[in-house]
This record gives sequence, structure tokens and C-alpha cells, in this order.
Amino acid sequence: MKNEQPERCISCGITLTGVGGSRFPCPSCGTVIARCNRCKKQSNIYTCKACGFTGP
Repeated sequence: MKNEQPERCISCGITLTGVGGSRFPCPSCGTVIARCNRCKKQSNIYTCKACGFTGP
């Protein structure tokens, strides 16, 4: 059995549950990035942990 950590918003760290978050590939390296709707709407900055790409 795999012990998976719940997905968290890369900007604010809130646990993503149910509807409201989004996942997308990093524009630079393709690593999956998860963000909550609040951070997306506010265009909060995120940094990819794999390659360091920064985006709004």
C-alpha cells in the first residue's frame, strides 16, 4: 500500500481537496504543479520545486 501525501497548493500550501484546485505541467520542465483557486485568481507567484521556474 502506497502512503501518498495529500496534494498541496504550491503557492500557499493549503491542502487541495475536492473541487477547486487545478493541476498543470510546469511550462519549463513538465513537472505537475498544483494550485488552489484563490492563488490562481490572485495570480500569486509559484516556483517549481524541480527546476526553479517562477510564474504567476
